[in-house]
Amino acid sequence: MNTGKTRRLKRIMQHDNRTVIVPMDHGVTVGPIQGITNMQNITDKLVKGGVDGILVHKGIAKRVDTGNAGLIVMLSGMSNLSPNINAKVQVCSVKEAIRIGADAVSVHVNVGAQDEDKMLQNLGKVAEECDAFGIPLLAMMYPRGPKIPNEHAPEMVAHAARIGAELGADIIKTNYTGTIETFKTVVESCPVPLVIAGGPKCKSLEEVLQTTSDALKAGAAGLSIGRNVFQCDSPTQISKALSAIVHHGVSVEQALRILGEKR
Repeated sequence: MNTGKTRRLKRIMQHDNRTVIVPMDHGVTVGPIQGITNMQNITDKLVKGGVDGILVHKGIAKRVDTGNAGLIVMLSGMSNLSPNINAKVQVCSVKEAIRIGADAVSVHVNVGAQDEDKMLQNLGKVAEECDAFGIPLLAMMYPRGPKIPNEHAPEMVAHAARIGAELGADIIKTNYTGTIETFKTVVESCPVPLVIAGGPKCKSLEEVLQTTSDALKAGAAGLSIGRNVFQCDSPTQISKALSAIVHHGVSVEQALRILGEKR
């Protein structure tokens, strides 16, 4: 790995090679939902909680100060108003992200979708540009399409993750498969670090913490969780709790106590 990528990765992944990333690129997909109406306000709360990376689209990246957290600029987008929502298209270049000050960039690919071919072609092109400019690439790899009845099936998740690694990504974000044993098979078959997605809003914060703990036991390098963090009553405390699990190995019970601390 070249020096530029190594240096930039250190701003997102700590010395333990683990990371807590909070994606807030939802404004393009679903609009200004609860939690991300005031982007600087929520970013300040997350940074206070000790997150390692903030992921946003280029327009927000130009206007928000991410403090000590690494800045990841999302290159892909599509609104849920589109008749082909799974067809993510490139809306920002690697060069533009670098000009903004990005520490990394991200591309979204829905494996199995109607326009998978175009998304894979774009992923390969972006990976080449990232190598040329020395900037890390986080690939969001999700199995989604008519031939995929279960987006969390281990064999489907493993295939999607492996495609991202095969085409040049430095970090893969994908679905958690539901158990330590099944996700371990995904991790073992992917030669680059894996972080888990948060998915829909969880029923409880304990569920978020437990899933994170289990994923780490399976070998995950951390998480990239959005709504279950920025829509929490206290984004700062949940960030502290997740960071404690990821970077300090605390138990779910100990993390729950962090959530109960004075805010």
